[in-house]
Amino acid sequence: MMSLKFSVEKSQVSAEISNLIIAGWTGRDSESVEHHIAELEAIGVARPRTIPCFYRCGANLLTTLRQIDVTGNDSSGEVEFVLVSLPQGLMVGVGSDHTDRKVEAYGVTVSKQMCPKPIGEELWPFDEVQDHWDALILRSFIHRDGQRLLYQEGAVTRVLPPKELISRLTRGDMRLPVGTVMYCGTMPLLQPIGPFERFDLELEDPVKRRTIKHSYNVRTLPYSD
Repeated sequence: MMSLKFSVEKSQVSAEISNLIIAGWTGRDSESVEHHIAELEAIGVARPRTIPCFYRCGANLLTTLRQIDVTGNDSSGEVEFVLVSLPQGLMVGVGSDHTDRKVEAYGVTVSKQMCPKPIGEELWPFDEVQDHWDALILRSFIHRDGQRLLYQEGAVTRVLPPKELISRLTRGDMRLPVGTVMYCGTMPLLQPIGPFERFDLELEDPVKRRTIKHSYNVRTLPYSD
């Protein structure tokens, strides 16, 4: 169980999170899915057995902090929209599936458990964006070698719709269990995959003219062996 504070419509909400799900290979377009599989195959990550797939992780990995600690220089993040099921209803936010790529090469499930999973404090009620969902835009920037570089950008239409992802996870139930957080997949990279010092991520709603933003720094811890 993980206790977090979120902001929903300018009000503070306490959340007890008991389940963390990382959904993978969730692209709507098979070519985009294949592109991302190829990106990871290039660094030794095996192809998935099923598409999409759902990795269960410890809820204790979730963090709204602005700095995370990782071991070595083999991790990186990816911007994703995140579904958060609270007693007040289904919410959507933005997060980063920060993953150890070296570990991912021999065990994806294990790699998902190796790094903290940053999530922004602000959430939107899903009902507020459901009717114009496909207009939403995901975007990320990396800070690497003194430069801020656009890392990912694209409409959420690259990823399966929230209700379909929930249905596939629950095998037909359209409700995400209360206390569950699900990271819902990402999009192709615009820069080489690899470590960075800082990650900026955004979920933009151009219809309502608002954006959820979150940033975090990465502190690299040395190996002791």
